[in-house]
Amino acid sequence: MPNFFMKNIPLFIILLLSHFIYAQEQEAKATIEQFFVAFHAKDTLKMKVICSDKIILQSIQENANGAKLTDESSTEFYKSIAAIPNTITFQEKLLSFTVKVDGAMAHVWTPYEFYINGKFSHSGVNAFTLFKENNSWKIIYCIDTRRKSL
Repeated sequence: MPNFFMKNIPLFIILLLSHFIYAQEQEAKATIEQFFVAFHAKDTLKMKVICSDKIILQSIQENANGAKLTDESSTEFYKSIAAIPNTITFQEKLLSFTVKVDGAMAHVWTPYEFYINGKFSHSGVNAFTLFKENNSWKIIYCIDTRRKSL
């Protein structure tokens, strides 16, 4: 039996590492999912807990004439979410997740479709960068693309 264990130490190490990496990826993904639960509920207090105080927010608007990069401060972003009337509903439907983790940094790529009052508005991709601080993932950067077609 000890010979079997000795021969398979590399396999056990690989299994442990892959489990650790998978767990880190799932934690980063869960942070993004929590962000969108708060976003759809227009709960800026919960969003602020998930996001870094120093978050950078950018968007790339795409159209027939090319693309335009815009910046938004976190203060402007939270105010705009809080100002959405209760009569307006919105859903950002995330189509998939690609998660990469390296130590205390994670990157989450999420293609999406955005709907306002049930009608398609635009689509694109979100790219989130997260930082793990005090055993908690925080969103430190978000950039998205936006185009009117599916």
